[in-house]
Amino acid sequence: MNWRPFRYGVEEYDLCHLHPATITFEQEAKDGKPARCYTVDVVFSMHCFTRGIKTDESADPDLCYRDDRETRLFDFQRYELSHQLPGIVKDLCKRRVYHSGKGNFFTIEFIDKRTGARLEYEVYFAASRSPLKGRIHLVVQSAYVRDPEHRANRPRLKPISFAVILFNVWNNKEIKIPK
Repeated sequence: MNWRPFRYGVEEYDLCHLHPATITFEQEAKDGKPARCYTVDVVFSMHCFTRGIKTDESADPDLCYRDDRETRLFDFQRYELSHQLPGIVKDLCKRRVYHSGKGNFFTIEFIDKRTGARLEYEVYFAASRSPLKGRIHLVVQSAYVRDPEHRANRPRLKPISFAVILFNVWNNKEIKIPK
């Protein structure tokens, strides 16, 4: 899905950095295991640049962003930080990745590159076999700064190698939650 730009007042917020992308991940040969190469089709959900409307909130209709499934509010902080997402995804093999315990995974980026402030920017994703032969489908489901509002639902940190995720998805193997 190619996201249409968001307009608020006279400003336009381009979302082309969140259009689908294809990334090749290479896993080096190690401990007698052969090198592997995975072609991954990446899509970003609108949760990467929008937030839900709170129950008691009176939503500004000018901030509403809709797709064919839902309406959410454009979030300026999520939008700004979303510019880091393509780079974060490209580096997943080099990053610490955690199992959420709910069938998806996440990584945490700690630095706001604009201000240098320390932030817990959590990026949630799921991986599955693609209907396209020889490919893996990766959906970046959400990305947001951990704040007091989200503290209670923070998953326990259970590390897993992104290479293990790719290998298991590719081979239709269950991904066990690390203990």
